[in-house]
Amino acid sequence: MITVTPDHAWLGVVSAEHTRRATDHGFIQLNHGKRYNLNRLRPGDGFVIYSPTERYGEKRPLRAFTALGIVADSEPYQAEPMSMGAHGVVRPWRQAVDFEVVERTALADVTGELTLTRQPNWGYQLRRGLVPLAVEDFEVLRSVMVC
Repeated sequence: MITVTPDHAWLGVVSAEHTRRATDHGFIQLNHGKRYNLNRLRPGDGFVIYSPTERYGEKRPLRAFTALGIVADSEPYQAEPMSMGAHGVVRPWRQAVDFEVVERTALADVTGELTLTRQPNWGYQLRRGLVPLAVEDFEVLRSVMVC
């Protein structure tokens, strides 16, 4: 269980299906396995996953926070080659994360408590796959998500 408040926190955007794979194996993979966003993470950073959908490419919205943890490694690592569907076979970059056991939390249940959602059109930034998250927002999400 996370007991220390991190100095920095991040929000990654990943489908719930892919999130389950990541949490089962203790890693995060962003932007179809590219390294550039992972280079921003540091050991001890808080990390939350927002899942806009249940499955990648699905149109029906989920809009929920589905995972929460602490970045465990200082360097991303390259995984074994894998099929990424239309993106072909790639050797994705990943970052180790110590995930907590959490309850999925709907965005609608916490929108009013997050600084993330206070700006108009706040969701546009999620297209980048990784956005800075206020530590206060990490704490709000931890308080409602961790079992």
